[in-house]
Amino acid sequence: MAISMADIQHLRKMTGAGMMDCKNALTEAEGDFDKAIEIIRKKGQAFAAKREDRDATEGCVLAATSGDFAAMVAVNCETDFVAMNADFVGMTKAILDAALANKPADMDALKALKVGDRTVAELVTDRMGVTGEKMELNVFEQIAAPTVVAYIHPGNKLAAIVGFNKANIDAQVAKDVAMQIAAMNPVALVAEEVSEEIKERELKIAREKAIEAGKPENLLDKIAEGALQKFYKEYTLLQQEFVKNPKQTVSQYLAAYDKELAVTAFKRFTLNAE
Repeated sequence: MAISMADIQHLRKMTGAGMMDCKNALTEAEGDFDKAIEIIRKKGQAFAAKREDRDATEGCVLAATSGDFAAMVAVNCETDFVAMNADFVGMTKAILDAALANKPADMDALKALKVGDRTVAELVTDRMGVTGEKMELNVFEQIAAPTVVAYIHPGNKLAAIVGFNKANIDAQVAKDVAMQIAAMNPVALVAEEVSEEIKERELKIAREKAIEAGKPENLLDKIAEGALQKFYKEYTLLQQEFVKNPKQTVSQYLAAYDKELAVTAFKRFTLNAE
């Protein structure tokens, strides 16, 4: 049977598949849209199975807020060409919008949400059939707080979300802290929140460097502890030098605006090598 251009365009709008894929699916399905959609989805599932062992190190990272809720998602793909494609970015945004609207508890709950007539998991799989690349929803982070802010670095490879303990704080202050997190990659809010694993790693590195430098054995622990304190200043948010004024720490910057203002939580993710 003849397949009209209007039918092809309608199926493309429904699935996001390429024009030729839509035409072939409609031809195989003899014009039945439901069957054509199923054919396209099965194609995506087949691609997913074939490319299971491929590396997907490119992608799109987006973040946004809705009221007192902030969310961040990252969808990985194989090439930067696909990562910059408007349809791929649009899919990532649709997933983020679903997260903001529904506030899922975790990644599994997010994957089960519906975007139109498909779940988020199906949306990603279907897009694989369109592009022929491995894709995966790799990151989902969320924060709820009286004030939340999101920052996306140009290029959609790096994003951060931050929560504050007070409502209606100055938007520039909130943005400054989010950009600080994006730029300086803190591992924790304060030293007390740094994991024992990271502490032990930094102490071990410092001891090994001291041994290589020929430092006396009785000074190794003191040297390692000093290196750990330096690490805290560089990698805990409130002790870091404020990027817009290195004479201040982030803690001092916040206190200058409001002594009671505090960061309650933050999340950061990047696809860039660091």
